[in-house]
Amino acid sequence: MVVDNLSQAFAALSDPTRRAILARLMQGPSTVTELAEPFAVSQQAISKHLAYLENAKLIAKKRRGREHFCTLEANAIKPVADWADNYRKFWEASYQRLDVLLETMKAEERETRPQKKGTEVKINRRRKK
Repeated sequence: MVVDNLSQAFAALSDPTRRAILARLMQGPSTVTELAEPFAVSQQAISKHLAYLENAKLIAKKRRGREHFCTLEANAIKPVADWADNYRKFWEASYQRLDVLLETMKAEERETRPQKKGTEVKINRRRKK
């Protein structure tokens, strides 16, 4: 089965642990042990999360001696950001259309509202002494 990169990225980003790992890697490279520290799961579970992120090409793993270092592959997240940006633009345009509609409705209401007799606005003027 062929899965596109965007779908793999979304699947990888669907898990809060994997999102937390990516957030940590935004600060810089880290070992697998360091990445596992804040989580109350086994090292094996973290390794599975890392494999998922690596398969989605969101991280890269390199081995130095006995340690595995992980780095963020930020370019792989760009298609996700671009995809989401289209929806941001859609919602911004929708809110702008709503603002225009509300202003039009307010203006129409002011124009069609009948004025009651004797409700003219009185201006307070200071008396000269």
